[in-house]
Amino acid sequence: MLCFAISLSPGPGAVSSMASGLRYGFPRGYWNAVGLAIGYATQYLISIIGVGAILATSPIAFEIVKWVGVLYLLYLGYKQIRSPVAIIRIDDASSTTEETFSTTKLIYQGMLVNLTNPKGAVFLIAITPQFLNVNAPVIPQYIIICATLVIADMTIMAGYTGLAAKIMKFMHRPHHAARLNKVFGFLFIMAAIFMALLRK
Repeated sequence: MLCFAISLSPGPGAVSSMASGLRYGFPRGYWNAVGLAIGYATQYLISIIGVGAILATSPIAFEIVKWVGVLYLLYLGYKQIRSPVAIIRIDDASSTTEETFSTTKLIYQGMLVNLTNPKGAVFLIAITPQFLNVNAPVIPQYIIICATLVIADMTIMAGYTGLAAKIMKFMHRPHHAARLNKVFGFLFIMAAIFMALLRK
């Protein structure tokens, strides 16, 4: 339950998933969630090997990673606001796009969104010990916890992506799509502002 609660909480990952669903529809937009999951798993690995502890104890390291994340979210917000309207052709079942679609680009975007959020690594350090049995081998436990977190996150992000994709199906006029692009663009910017205000 905790894993689903973590993923359900509004944040850069949720905004990124909804923006991708809006822009590309569910089947294509979900590749962003795959990237988020890879970033999430990588963060967990970083936390296990101790780099996350550095972020937790070093104000300089924390601030550097945080501001990289802030700038990246601002960039995503700008790109979303400036993205072309009527991107998904809802009269065509194949749902083609007016811009070049790149699976790799969406995966990288999702990875960067999670990897540049230092609060995630610090949070994983805080919750993991609560679920470890010190009298049993820890590596299998780490694997199970990581897999549980990733599966829960991918499930929730599927919901966010699908929700945005369904909204897009009702956008029969370009100006409606333009407004939604701006809404998600501003959500990215708000997430960036929120991250900028974070303290260790």
